[in-house]
Amino acid sequence: MKRQIFAPEHDAFRETVRAFLAREVLPYYEQWENDGIVSRDAWRAAGKQGLLGLAVDEEYGGGGTADFRFSAVLAEEFTRAGAPGLALGLHNDIIGPYLTGLATEEQKRRWLPGFCDGTLITAIAMTEPGAGSDLQGIRTHAEDRGEHWLLNGSKTFISNGILADLVIVVAKTTPEGGAHGLSLFVVERGMEGFERGRNLDKIGQKAQDTAELFFHDVRVPRENLLGELDGAFVHLMTNLAQERLSIAVAAIAAAEHLLEITTHYVKEREAFGRPLSSKQHIRFEIADMATECAVTRAFLDRCIEDHSRGGLDAVHASMAKWWATELQKRVADRCLQLHGGYGYMTDHPVARAFTDGRIQTIYGGTTEIMKEIIGRSLLG
Repeated sequence: MKRQIFAPEHDAFRETVRAFLAREVLPYYEQWENDGIVSRDAWRAAGKQGLLGLAVDEEYGGGGTADFRFSAVLAEEFTRAGAPGLALGLHNDIIGPYLTGLATEEQKRRWLPGFCDGTLITAIAMTEPGAGSDLQGIRTHAEDRGEHWLLNGSKTFISNGILADLVIVVAKTTPEGGAHGLSLFVVERGMEGFERGRNLDKIGQKAQDTAELFFHDVRVPRENLLGELDGAFVHLMTNLAQERLSIAVAAIAAAEHLLEITTHYVKEREAFGRPLSSKQHIRFEIADMATECAVTRAFLDRCIEDHSRGGLDAVHASMAKWWATELQKRVADRCLQLHGGYGYMTDHPVARAFTDGRIQTIYGGTTEIMKEIIGRSLLG
């Protein structure tokens, strides 16, 4: 069924993304998984292909479009290809809005060209060993020293942490921190006192480097403050709707792809001399998943349209995120079960999707946090 939210230019972009994946990603992905990190060449290739900085103004080297549907296409195709390690969505949809919306003109000219051509890879550092979704618990702090800020603290579970050339760091700039005392600082590769710890060993998304970061008396120039002093909480809340929608888009694409793979498998696989698809239980399982995917897709496409028009609110983004990611988790588990022993083999796409997708209900705000946001909006 053709989805009405996409125009011919989005369909053409989809073909571009598929060709890029076939040429620049899939032939090397197994090696990246073994290495635990993506080649920087792939980032430069993505920049050359015009896949980075889709929403960045053309004067800085970007695509010049604020149409989120292009980002949705990118997320869907990378998910279907089973290639989350090259984290273009993190770069474009999560970090990009901080640079385009908060950076000064000088900062834009300094950072955005590299952001768009793939020579500057980005990360955002919020989570700490003792603070995840609760920003009140952040202990990393920056002290005003006149000509610079002195940054101290640590972060963990930072996607792109090893590769990143620019890291947006959330730090306390008042003793209390919290909603009125956090600021954003851009820490650049090579700053003295900025150190990277382990490339963390995860159960999935092996090609996506995820690291610990340490800041020991890092002198951050005053001109690397991003946005308003003590304004990070508002900045973070402003950009979370798009982050959560991006995760949800990838989640429904993963569920649909798993259903497609599994539907084909149960038609071909035989048990007791007949295809698995002849069994009523199997047909009911497929029917359940197909219905859940169809209903979720309708809601997600509406959210994509709303966001493209600037009308997606935090509550509906939270609904999309928790529902789609929990659906992805359920579908992955059921599809693995229907594949039997083959589904448990690490070289099978269902097994990889099972482990790669498990993080979806956790990052960007856990399912529990999403429900809390929705519940508060309804009950106060």
